[in-house]
Amino acid sequence: MLFHVKMTVNLPLSMPVDEANLLKKTEKELALALQASGKWRHLWRLVGHYANVSIFDVDSAEELHQLLTSLPLFPYMQIEVAPMCRHPSSNKEDDR
Repeated sequence: MLFHVKMTVNLPLSMPVDEANLLKKTEKELALALQASGKWRHLWRLVGHYANVSIFDVDSAEELHQLLTSLPLFPYMQIEVAPMCRHPSSNKEDDR
């Protein structure tokens, strides 16, 4: 199942810089691993925002929920999720 996910991060201004940097480092490591596994298919930054638009390829909504809630920055995110399906006019073979 494909899901369109928009994640906006709002770290508290009171968060110590070292703590924020560790969260970001850990988040990046997990994001890279999920991309390598094929679960996190696309990751795009939204210009001018601490936010991204991503495409996840998972077996179920429950699996997506588990992945998103495991992200180190999850407690500081606003997340919007929309399920996706193949468009009948698409000419791409990998957009199942």
